[in-house]
Amino acid sequence: MSNNALPAISPFRHKVGHFLQRTSVQRTLLTLILINALILGLETSAAIMQAVGPALLLFDKIILAVFVLEIGSRIYVHRLAFFKDGWSIFDFIVVGIALVPASGPFAVLRALRVLRVLRVLTFVPSMRKIVGALIKSLNGMLSIAMVLGLIYYVAAVMVTKLFGEAFPDWFGSLGASLYTLFQIMTLESWSMGIARPVIAEFPYAWAFFVPFILIATFTMLNLFIAVIVNAVQSMHDEEHKVEHDAEQATQQQLLQQMQQLQQELQQLRSELKKPTAE
Repeated sequence: MSNNALPAISPFRHKVGHFLQRTSVQRTLLTLILINALILGLETSAAIMQAVGPALLLFDKIILAVFVLEIGSRIYVHRLAFFKDGWSIFDFIVVGIALVPASGPFAVLRALRVLRVLRVLTFVPSMRKIVGALIKSLNGMLSIAMVLGLIYYVAAVMVTKLFGEAFPDWFGSLGASLYTLFQIMTLESWSMGIARPVIAEFPYAWAFFVPFILIATFTMLNLFIAVIVNAVQSMHDEEHKVEHDAEQATQQQLLQQMQQLQQELQQLRSELKKPTAE
């Protein structure tokens, strides 16, 4: 659950807000999310649904009702401030999708009920940090993706012109070349399935495949990892800095209090040293 600050509210709303923030309530909601994930998994089995299908659907509806009540309570407590928090909006959307009738043109939304499992991200702080790091690294990842896209385009044009006539299924068009290069990048059957047949026809084709794999697979993948790791480290450094600043503030406050006590002691000693009037 998000850590929305409770504004000046009525006593009842204040009580509801503190009730939702209790550790026991948070753990109960997390347990319900995990149980709901298990139920959604069991619903994929035809044999289990035939045996205990109605009971599973009943439990699913009860858990969904609890989620709706929890979201409604949070909106009641925080009002418009609820929609200023990203994780609250995420919870609202995930639960809202489950309320859309899964029939007719909306039947596909039935499969999206499993998105409720993603609410675990809201309740586990370490997972929130990872997601926050991923979001923070989007700019760097976008830049790398643009460079990778440029490399892909140049490579696709090259292989289409070089190998398109001999291997039209793999390199006959720009789209086919892009898909084949993506398969090569994933290292899925790239050697025996694609590279070796091409090299058998074009002996010097290795001069293209080896550098492409080194650049697209290893170099770019490591760049993606480096950006994400850097984002995680930056978040850790920021948290450490906040804790360090808070510790310094506490130490400074204690130092001021000690100095004040020292001054008071000095004043008390001065008064004690004064001759007592007879």
